[in-house]
Amino acid sequence: MEREEIFLDELSYINDEELSNCLLNIINMLPDYWLEEAASSTGKYHPEYALGNGGLLRHSKAAMRIGYELLSNPAIGDKYSSREKDLMLMALLVHDGLKLGMPKEKYTRFDHPILMGQFILDNKDEIGLSVEDAEFMNSVIKTHMGPWTTDYNGNEVLEKPKTKYQNFVHMCDFLASRKCLLVPFDENNNISV
Repeated sequence: MEREEIFLDELSYINDEELSNCLLNIINMLPDYWLEEAASSTGKYHPEYALGNGGLLRHSKAAMRIGYELLSNPAIGDKYSSREKDLMLMALLVHDGLKLGMPKEKYTRFDHPILMGQFILDNKDEIGLSVEDAEFMNSVIKTHMGPWTTDYNGNEVLEKPKTKYQNFVHMCDFLASRKCLLVPFDENNNISV
């Protein structure tokens, strides 16, 4: 199945057609494991739908859908421009695109938010993003881990979210990782409601 077919719903959430094309470009550049691996190798930090084959894909789709639903509520969404909404939704879909690094490593890279944000910056021309839009996406992706900024050795590696954009992306990713919030998926890894 072509990647565009896998993400038809998600691409439709982006209002600006040029940005939707940019998102498809990013999707097509990410490693295959993003579509195949589980969101959590241990199962400790993600709900059942994000485990097993395709779990990382489902987690990514759930994070974006949560963002889409929240931004569709005028009490929340009216605080952002249409472009900011599109860029945050794009970031949510691809925030874990390099979770195992590039090339693929055996375990989650703690610095994967930095790797993914830098990937957007480094490939902005091929993606089709302006410098400003690439920097925006980098900013919200590199802080998506929220308060969890220290690695397994206690080293401060990641930045905490500071802006309303960074906090929104972190919140959506956080909600998509909660075991009490189950998102229903069909057999094609599409959200079924």
